[in-house]
Amino acid sequence: MMTTGFTPPRLLRHADVQAALANSVWRRKLVLGEADSLLAAAEDLIIECSDGVRLTAQHTPPRRPNGRVAILLHGWEGSSRSLHVVSGADRLWREGFRIVRINMRDHGDSQHLNRGIFHSCRLDEMLDAVRWVRDRFAGEPLYLGGYSLGGNFALRIAAAEGPALGLARVVAICPVLDPEETMEALDSGSVIYRQYFIGKWRRSLERKAQAFPDLYDLGPLNRFRSLRDMTEFFVTRYTEFPDLVSYLRGYAITGERLAGLSVPGSILLADDDPVIPADSAVRLARPAGLTIDRSRWGGHCGFLLDYSLRTWSDDYLVRQFSK
Repeated sequence: MMTTGFTPPRLLRHADVQAALANSVWRRKLVLGEADSLLAAAEDLIIECSDGVRLTAQHTPPRRPNGRVAILLHGWEGSSRSLHVVSGADRLWREGFRIVRINMRDHGDSQHLNRGIFHSCRLDEMLDAVRWVRDRFAGEPLYLGGYSLGGNFALRIAAAEGPALGLARVVAICPVLDPEETMEALDSGSVIYRQYFIGKWRRSLERKAQAFPDLYDLGPLNRFRSLRDMTEFFVTRYTEFPDLVSYLRGYAITGERLAGLSVPGSILLADDDPVIPADSAVRLARPAGLTIDRSRWGGHCGFLLDYSLRTWSDDYLVRQFSK
């Protein structure tokens, strides 16, 4: 494992400060202002997957083509419009990449598109989505990046079918490594993070139930006080998994899950991440092309570089995709 050179100013070093400012109103104005041209040039897409599944995405043609496509995946209960996705996309777009920002099922206000509900083991449809991008932009090598749960998906996609999909490189920023440990970190850690994720998930599930009231009888979701209890309720009723542990292990990337990764890949972790215990990285398979970079600071998908709220992880993404 390699140590990064990321060193934020002293007042920006706390993980909670990184998280708060990374998602603040001030940074939203900054990011959306700088990415105005990228967003204005984007077109909405519907990606047709197998079994009738439809996913939404935004495609921005390159303004000065370098012949490469960057596919970016957001985190759990985020979207293709999440600030870290838009910020990274804008940097890559300025470098000449074609940009495709994909929404997972039931994300990005797409709860009405599919009767089945999202869960983190739905890898097949994300593989289909990357194939769709490959076929639409045939001949242009694909660079796949993801944040948090999106980073976890990106690594699983690359390990499963990287060469067949035409992937040139995969980059994961603060990816979920061991879902059991992430759930424990959220349930035993700061109530702020726990309530943030529970609240966003509750609102998404309520929209799903409104779209398909014949399928989902969720009851009052505000009765749940822990992610474990809420996830167990959801898994045992609305997925094919018999229990919570089977489900969580279904999308873990620890152990031998990444052993078959044959395309170059990079993982960026922060030792102070309150959501992803970075020490879980010692239990990852280490194929020859995989690099793991760890930073002392950064929080969860923060990596704010200075008081202008620039993001060091954008620099990292551009460097990795430029190799």
